[in-house]
Amino acid sequence: MMQRLDLDFCRHSRRSRWAGRVLLAIALAVSGDAAYTYLSLHRAIAQREVVVAKAQPKKPARAVPAEELALARETVQRLTLPWSSLFGALESAANEQVALLAIEPDPRSGKVVISGDSKDYLAALSYVLNLSRSEALSAVQLVRHEVKQNDPQHPVAFSVSAAWNEVKR
Repeated sequence: MMQRLDLDFCRHSRRSRWAGRVLLAIALAVSGDAAYTYLSLHRAIAQREVVVAKAQPKKPARAVPAEELALARETVQRLTLPWSSLFGALESAANEQVALLAIEPDPRSGKVVISGDSKDYLAALSYVLNLSRSEALSAVQLVRHEVKQNDPQHPVAFSVSAAWNEVKR
């Protein structure tokens, strides 16, 4: 009852060998193309580096005077101020009886001077009170007020000084 097993470990497969050779040829072609592309890009980069090295300016950069540098720093400092918080505080304090004429920030001291006209002295005081309630401003003070006698409605010109809370000193 036992059947005999025939095991042949040296038998050749019946698959064709041309598929493996075709795949090897394709792989060699792709790797050859990649190597050619790499070398051509390497040469192009080297050529461009030579062109860039020749194009470097031969003159040294001009020296910037200290005054001009200080003005540039001040301009950058003014541009980076948190303007939105200041404008939000001014808009929240606004009323129909007050017209603002000027806003003069001083980034070094962190203060702002606000100038305007109001219908009367009480309107100017209520505007100062509204500004003092703002979170963006502190130490709000009425610095100057003056009744304009030459105007028939006699408006009050005023100036308010305040510390701008979000300004980095």
